[in-house]
Amino acid sequence: MATRLPSSVESPSVPSKRRLLVRLTAWSVVLLIPAVIAFSGDDEPSDDARAPRAAAHAPTASASAAPKASAAPRPVGKHLPRARPLRLFIPAIGVNAPFVGLAINGKGQLEPPPADDINLVGWQADGVSPGETGTAIIAGHVDTATSPAVFAELSELERGDRFAVERSDGSRAVFLVDSAETFEKDDFPDRRVYADTPRAQVRLITCAGDYDHKARDYTENLVVFAHLV
Repeated sequence: MATRLPSSVESPSVPSKRRLLVRLTAWSVVLLIPAVIAFSGDDEPSDDARAPRAAAHAPTASASAAPKASAAPRPVGKHLPRARPLRLFIPAIGVNAPFVGLAINGKGQLEPPPADDINLVGWQADGVSPGETGTAIIAGHVDTATSPAVFAELSELERGDRFAVERSDGSRAVFLVDSAETFEKDDFPDRRVYADTPRAQVRLITCAGDYDHKARDYTENLVVFAHLV
């Protein structure tokens, strides 16, 4: 999947804090979303290798620290304690994938999941964990140079669908999809997608739209908005 920050946006360095306002950068090579998460990679998909409606490699993200804890709103609704995610289950599109923790590199970008494993999702390990109060980010490739990947059918999800995250504390966090929306990378609503919230929410992110061979990137990002139930 490829998410990218607009070329005019610099990726700030990221302090090692749990609460991050993540912004995407491009994924096929780099997911560049306006000051958000993104993926960079060297695997350019061939025209005949791309799955229908699929778009994305891995996200490479940049992030900036969220508001100070004193300004954070009191938690609202159901939430779980912090725990490492182990596996993602999305029955509606047949996803059963393990997690890998993604770190922020020296350029303030979120490193993408390994491109050689098409059934792997990543999460911002220094950010909010799925089920915890706030906005957790889960990113995956839509395809690789040779085949569709874990989030190839993410666009099929609809409001009311459910997915689950198996966690290291033995619990399973279940999420309800609120919406699935596609955004132009040059007009990405980063605050809406990445801003912290008083509820336990998740964003599933991959690439979408057409693949621009000149830019070696997809033109859009697909974001699935969901909350803990």
